[in-house]
Amino acid sequence: MTKVEKVAFVIKTLQKIYPTIPVPLEHKDPYTLLIAVLLSAQSTDVRVNKITPLLFAKADNPYDMVKLTVEEIRDIIRPVGLSPMKSKGIFGLSKILIEKYNGIVPTDIKLLEEFPSVGHKTASVVVSQAFGIPAFPVDTHIHRLLYRWGFTNGKNVVQTEKDAKRLFPKEIWNDLHLQIIWYGREYSPARGWNLEKDPITKTIGRKTVLDDYSKNKKNS
Repeated sequence: MTKVEKVAFVIKTLQKIYPTIPVPLEHKDPYTLLIAVLLSAQSTDVRVNKITPLLFAKADNPYDMVKLTVEEIRDIIRPVGLSPMKSKGIFGLSKILIEKYNGIVPTDIKLLEEFPSVGHKTASVVVSQAFGIPAFPVDTHIHRLLYRWGFTNGKNVVQTEKDAKRLFPKEIWNDLHLQIIWYGREYSPARGWNLEKDPITKTIGRKTVLDDYSKNKKNS
């Protein structure tokens, strides 16, 4: 199977499994999505979705958020982890939104990356999911799967994003990155991985990955 055929196989398989794609983080607008994605760093979507209703009940816009203290924000978001850094980031970016953007989240990735605690992945998620602008945020699931499928060398997420954008049509990036995330969680996790339940990797997986899997199964 050529690389072009493998790409087509991945797209077809993911569209069949996920014809409708749930958005992992609950939100109602670009601002609440931005906050939710920031909170999700080194945490789980399930945990974030439990905490954001508590936070947004007090402040679901930058104007109300800056009325809270950093300590008050920190107390609410503590369960998601990294609360000292995240609370400062939430307060700081809310202040900047008011002072520079009239409280409106900008649609430009580079502008979003200037906010405290907002990196390239967070900015990419916001522009793709909130504004429909093509982007390809790479999280650990996408990084792992594109390596397993032989589409990237897997050295870093920057290279993985470049490879993904080069291989897949721009018009499907926004859906595809979510489909790969869900697929990684359900069919091709880092731990407890069962190749027999992973139809894409089983069909097109990198030879070294499949060999390593076989060795590990024999030794387990």
